[in-house]
Amino acid sequence: MNKTYYVYIVTNITNSVLYIGVTNNLQRRIEEHKNGLVEGFSKRYKTNKLVYCETTNDINIAIKREKQLKNWHREWKMNLIRNENPGFAELNIN
Repeated sequence: MNKTYYVYIVTNITNSVLYIGVTNNLQRRIEEHKNGLVEGFSKRYKTNKLVYCETTNDINIAIKREKQLKNWHREWKMNLIRNENPGFAELNIN
């Protein structure tokens, strides 16, 4: 059985802060963000709006991509989101 892994970017209401993470259950993880259950950076800056997501069946690829994105300049991350989601609309995960 293949698992799906998600590399995702969430932001806050003003799109001023970006949080990048990886999970095998995107719906659960976004609910954790929305309910303030992700301690530290995400909770402090209220990053709970999903604006970007990639999928893979390989956890190692997902972790590598997460680390890569975290090392990018902010403008590169913003451009990545704009290319897929120009209006920074909250993505539907249902």
